[in-house]
Amino acid sequence: MIDLFRKYVPDYLRLLKLATPLVLTQAGQMSVQLIDNAMIGRVGTVDLAAASFANNIYVVIMLFGLGIFLGVTPLVGRARGAGDQRRVASIMKSGFALSGLVIPAMALASWALSWAMPHMGQTDEVVRLAVPYYRTLVISLIPLLLFALLKQIGEGLGNTLAAMLATIVANLVNVGLNYVLIFGKLGFPELGLLGAGYATIVSRLVAPVLLYIVFMYLSPIRRYFTLMRAVRAAREELVKIFTVGLPIAGQMVLEVSAFAFSGVMMGWLGDVPLASHQIAMGLATFTFMLGNGVAQAATIQISFQLGNRDFREVKLISYAAAQIVIAYMGLCGLGFLLLRHQLPYLFTNDLRVIAQSASLLAVAALFQLFDGLQIVCIGILRGFADVRAPMFISGFSYIAIGLSVSYLCAFTTGLGPEGIWYGFVAGLIAAGVLLSLRIRARIRGLEAVSAAVPGVKLSFE
Repeated sequence: MIDLFRKYVPDYLRLLKLATPLVLTQAGQMSVQLIDNAMIGRVGTVDLAAASFANNIYVVIMLFGLGIFLGVTPLVGRARGAGDQRRVASIMKSGFALSGLVIPAMALASWALSWAMPHMGQTDEVVRLAVPYYRTLVISLIPLLLFALLKQIGEGLGNTLAAMLATIVANLVNVGLNYVLIFGKLGFPELGLLGAGYATIVSRLVAPVLLYIVFMYLSPIRRYFTLMRAVRAAREELVKIFTVGLPIAGQMVLEVSAFAFSGVMMGWLGDVPLASHQIAMGLATFTFMLGNGVAQAATIQISFQLGNRDFREVKLISYAAAQIVIAYMGLCGLGFLLLRHQLPYLFTNDLRVIAQSASLLAVAALFQLFDGLQIVCIGILRGFADVRAPMFISGFSYIAIGLSVSYLCAFTTGLGPEGIWYGFVAGLIAAGVLLSLRIRARIRGLEAVSAAVPGVKLSFE
């Protein structure tokens, strides 16, 4: 058994080295929400429920924007693998041109959505607190997406450390401002939930500024920014980024929309189930980060090796990434099961919320393996720039299967909040299995190319 995995050791190490800054970057970004939840939970259960409602809507829009710019990474990575620096610069410049179109349009559409929030079946008190908080999140979307573009450029060029450092600093700013503005310290008024929104705006302004400074003055990536001055934004590159990024955005939106709408359904059951859902979902998302970090590292490595035409290494990276993530998520599931009664105390002292959160965490333990499997498969396929099939698989798995099971279990069979989460289990199992089959097909395609084209570096052992 040891000999079976020994050949993957170099890829384990390479992926983990690349993934560590990615995980820490995501940890910093997710900590913003977790810290907000922990501090808001001390203000009151209604405030926490309002934060959950606002975030469930906002996250769909945010991830659509992030998905568009995720199309930059495999394109930059493949151009770098092929040694084409001028094309790298052209892709970068085209990415900035695309951001000038996408970001303003998304901000305006997001703001308009706030007028529909009172008509989504939530209590009047939750809506009263959620709408102004949501609007602060919309403002923060502008610098967040600029940061995302810079981050994806850096990752495509193999630099995952700079975004991590910028995120850490921005997160420290968020924590400090949360304390001051939520609770009214140092002479500032006590703003509660709205204070968390203002802190988020400032911290998300800090992140892209710091990352740009690092890239321009402290990193070898500077030469690509210098080379951008000598190239023009190419229409074909802009279209390619959008063509790759749009299905990624669609896949992310379909997945998160299912989870977000489950939050809306949870609100139909009351404030306590909604607050419990926010806590359990925040914890499940936090453990998900290492899996997502390894998936992103796989995207970077696979796109680079495809540009280098080392197809054997593509297969090894794919299998190594899946093995790391499945092992890690299995441990996370065990942790949720054993600590489900203790973890909710990090966010609230409301015994009703704690009991409900513990029950939801027991369900979360069931889907950890499949959650890890589906995200690492998506990362592998993004390295191939294979993005349309995962979008359709996500739509079928999370909307057709996941939401249907959630509604039937929660409201038809009367299982309540746990029933909504059983839908997560069903959707993630479907996605994990179907995406795995898609990867097998891509690997077989590489084997066929190796057999047909002499000189291709592919020799499976």
